[in-house]
Amino acid sequence: MSTTDPDLQAMADDEILRALTLSWRDLSRVTPWGDTFDGLTPGGREVQVERNYLWKDLEGGDILVEVVVFAGPSRYDQGARASRTLKRGV
Repeated sequence: MSTTDPDLQAMADDEILRALTLSWRDLSRVTPWGDTFDGLTPGGREVQVERNYLWKDLEGGDILVEVVVFAGPSRYDQGARASRTLKRGV
């Protein structure tokens, strides 16, 4: 059984909300797209944040928004994850 670090999960949950501030129309212009950047968790830890915007099923349909927060490349698999689907036209 795996447990998620609460500090990393708090950051992932916050970051998914930020990622969803763009409209479907805005995101559809850049999907598929992703990036990784440095950040600080609520607890003050330095981490990397990966955001991905992917077509969920078909191009031009719903967009899958994914976030992973991890403490460096060697710990990617232990990172906290959050994802949501942005419905077409929303």
